[in-house]
Amino acid sequence: MGSVSLKIGDGTARFRKATLCSSAVNIVMIFSVITTNLFALYAFTSSPKHTQILHNNKNISIISEQVSIILREINLSQKKLAQMEKELLGYESIDLSRPNIANELKMFLQHHQLPLGKDSRTGITEMVPSVGHLCEKNSDLLSQYMSYKINAPCNDDWSVAQKLIVKGCEPLPRRRCFSKTVSKVGLNPFPNSLWNPFVVGSSGNKSVNWSGLNCKSFECLKGKKLSKECIDCFDLVKNGNENQRFVKVKSKNDFLVDDVLDLGSSNGGVRIGFDIGGGSGTFAARMAERNVTVITSTLNVDAPFSEFIAARGLFPLYLSLDHRFPFYDNVFDLIHASSAIDVVGVGGKIEKLEFLMFDIDRVLRAGGLLWIDNFYCANEEKKQALTRLIEKFGYKKLKWVVGEKVDSSGSGKSEVVLSAVLQKPVRA
Repeated sequence: MGSVSLKIGDGTARFRKATLCSSAVNIVMIFSVITTNLFALYAFTSSPKHTQILHNNKNISIISEQVSIILREINLSQKKLAQMEKELLGYESIDLSRPNIANELKMFLQHHQLPLGKDSRTGITEMVPSVGHLCEKNSDLLSQYMSYKINAPCNDDWSVAQKLIVKGCEPLPRRRCFSKTVSKVGLNPFPNSLWNPFVVGSSGNKSVNWSGLNCKSFECLKGKKLSKECIDCFDLVKNGNENQRFVKVKSKNDFLVDDVLDLGSSNGGVRIGFDIGGGSGTFAARMAERNVTVITSTLNVDAPFSEFIAARGLFPLYLSLDHRFPFYDNVFDLIHASSAIDVVGVGGKIEKLEFLMFDIDRVLRAGGLLWIDNFYCANEEKKQALTRLIEKFGYKKLKWVVGEKVDSSGSGKSEVVLSAVLQKPVRA
């Protein structure tokens, strides 16, 4: 059957239907058929009757030659149009005929015809499974991820899967294997689990797959500085730093959670929220105490954030910031984000942050609140760029504080941070 090729682009599920290029191919083929018929009609009718028999063989030969030329032109046109479509749509392809490609990856990525044929309303004829467009550049690692025994335990997700996601291979393909089962014993019931996930005498270490980490216990993680937003964030001891977040103010850039909720009380209140890069889930815990459901996006970079958030009885979403949020438009009353949304980095382009901000705006309902919490501004240029970007959306500034904050890592250096509560406008 030859090689199997997967066309992938924006990392979303794709259904193939008629395109401008495929329509052009059909027009060329129809034109060619009509031209052939007209040529044949002319050849058989233009000669006088007494010489027609003499020229039949010659005419048939000419027609056959012309048909061959037309068929070659059609085939060439199809190839050119297919290449044009690929270039226009930005498709990349994974060559599944290579010897190092796992059979399970080939099986998953094959196109599947719809069981009832072409859909009359949409023109869809087949369903194409999706993977991230950068999977093609990491096909060896992807094949390693998909090399497993069917109906047997899956390979380790901790290292391989997360490497793929960080490299932009997201979403990952599904697999026909069983993920590693870990014990969930020793968990406290909700709401006690918010600040005491594990019962006394149980460390909870057995409920986590610790592969790929130097720390092999939560006790080890308690003293770790994992990021500016996660210093001792696994230490939920009473009156500790994490326990006091959002309910006690340490600087003018710290907002109290109750004050922010009051700002959203006039427009239906705050019922559901989204915490972007929410560390160990403390913001969601504070909201849960106030009957607000919050989803926390996270990756297990240097620590088992997803498992710890789940142990607290909260909802972790395993997702990078390069992935379009898997939510419909205008669903959240509140979105909380800190410096985790700083996707620009050193020397990066502001357009990368724009893509993220537009997606944040998409899932936030009109009248909803965007809480930017202690966003580190490395310099004045970065602060101005962020400010101009925010103003582009036309949000109402309910709170806006720019100030200096001492680095919590203990260096003693102060950095400029921006904290704001913004309200999304109603757009016509």
